[in-house]
Amino acid sequence: MEELLRLQGIRKSFGAVSVLRGIDLCVNRGEFITILGASGCGKTTILKIIAGLEEADEGRVFLEGRDVSNDDPNKRNVRMVFQNYALFPHMNVEANVGYSLRLKKAEKAEIKKAVTEALGLVRLSGYEKRKPSELSGGQKQRVAVARALVSRPPILLLDEPLGALDLQLRREMQIELKRLQEQLGITFIYITHDQEEALTMSDRIAVMRNGLFEQIGSAQEIYNNPATSFVARFVGSANVLRHNGVLCAIRSEHVDIVPYSINSGQRSGLRARINGFSFTGGQIRFTALLETGEEITSCRQGISSNLENGMDVLVSWDSKNAVPIRDTDF
Repeated sequence: MEELLRLQGIRKSFGAVSVLRGIDLCVNRGEFITILGASGCGKTTILKIIAGLEEADEGRVFLEGRDVSNDDPNKRNVRMVFQNYALFPHMNVEANVGYSLRLKKAEKAEIKKAVTEALGLVRLSGYEKRKPSELSGGQKQRVAVARALVSRPPILLLDEPLGALDLQLRREMQIELKRLQEQLGITFIYITHDQEEALTMSDRIAVMRNGLFEQIGSAQEIYNNPATSFVARFVGSANVLRHNGVLCAIRSEHVDIVPYSINSGQRSGLRARINGFSFTGGQIRFTALLETGEEITSCRQGISSNLENGMDVLVSWDSKNAVPIRDTDF
């Protein structure tokens, strides 16, 4: 695949606080890559450095093979979509979307055509004359995306763009954004703290912690083969346990729990006691306390179970589902 963007040795501090501590990242043309991490880990700072809105203390930014580290934002062919939409309230939709083209002194007919195409892409044809105050949250976000896409940049940077939307609308917009990205072939660099969002949309995920990437890989790699205890717990909330002397991650859907009294003498496993359960959609999530003092969780389909709080149980899993990981809980 063709490399479009490269971050090399990026470091950034604000006063005495080190925000980025040596970021290296290669992004391919047409890729949807998500930077996933908790608030304050440095995600937004990376986007701002790519866009030229922040200057790195060390390191270089290469775009389409050219070093743009010292270029002003208007000299970098990238666009950014923010969580708060950043629409001009006094302008209608048409004027908002065409704003960057007017700054470039594009012809009126060219602007009209580009705006019409951009609004068609986000399914807002016919909304040209509405003001932002007349739009729903989802429609405002679509306008913000159309404004970013109107000049067809090679890279679109999205800073938690769906964070202000309710759950159902957020899921609908996830599908829409992925559809747009695939249709246009534009590279999306997306940041979020929502693991489900990252797993749903991304070609690759870069899991970030304290200014560094802990692991970069496909959604399947990150979920099924976490490299560290942090990644295992942060993406999918895996169980992290010592198994035959090795630290391992075991996904809760791979953990089997049965009442201790049922064939307990004929089954291998660890004795534990149920100390909590909750319903999550069509699943029941159990928490059990092992005799070692460690907690382990198990998920199963359904809305009813023969397991109860305080019940002695036997916990087991197939050894092939215990993935060795590095301990980064420090």
